[in-house]
Amino acid sequence: MKKIYFASDFHLGIPDHEASLAREKKLVQWLNEIKADAAEIYLMGDLFDFWFEYKSVVPKGYVRLLGKLAELTDAGIKINLFTGNHDMWLFDYLPKELNVIIYRDVIQREYNGKKFYLGHGDGLGPGDRGYKFIKKVFANKICQWLFARLHPNFAFAIANYFSSTSRLANITEDEKFLGEDKEWLVIYCKEILKKEHFDYLIFGHRHLPLDIKLNDKSRYINLGDWVRYFTYAVFDGEKLELKKH
Repeated sequence: MKKIYFASDFHLGIPDHEASLAREKKLVQWLNEIKADAAEIYLMGDLFDFWFEYKSVVPKGYVRLLGKLAELTDAGIKINLFTGNHDMWLFDYLPKELNVIIYRDVIQREYNGKKFYLGHGDGLGPGDRGYKFIKKVFANKICQWLFARLHPNFAFAIANYFSSTSRLANITEDEKFLGEDKEWLVIYCKEILKKEHFDYLIFGHRHLPLDIKLNDKSRYINLGDWVRYFTYAVFDGEKLELKKH
């Protein structure tokens, strides 16, 4: 079978245009490299550091990436795009223009007898109650309607200000693994496995490449990011590997 690729957390737009453009070109280069043997590609959240669609206005930029995604879907490669905590306001523009499929929650898939549990990873597991509340506010249709009443110049200026002051835009050191008993997504995966078997539970959001054996048959994979690590996973029909571009 052809291969299935997974990558996450590109955060295009930060910390500035030049750095973002360099990462975008690197992403397009990777997509060029894998298009010959890719059956499906999963982009698993936070493709953009901020994205909001008005009825007739979308953020400018990212033309290289958007054109490449359109080229891939036109060639019959299925592109699966998860919304993340930074770009949950993706609506119908990318599905209509690029023919990508958008997911807003975890999904289950089976390939060649292997079961996959897939999601961005934000708001899952114990803790982080503050973010879970904010996520409900941001996902609220009324709140989205109210934000859309702001002029795009003003709305994007607010969003770009918070992006520029975020921890990710001002990286000083790598993330540290906290241990299985403190990693929320590891705890979440173990709870899922108590109810149903999955071979691979794959997430982004954590910004740290991780490949953890949860039991004799199940692994938790965190895809890292394309800000520091440039890592991705690939399933060839028999095994799944975490690789670096």
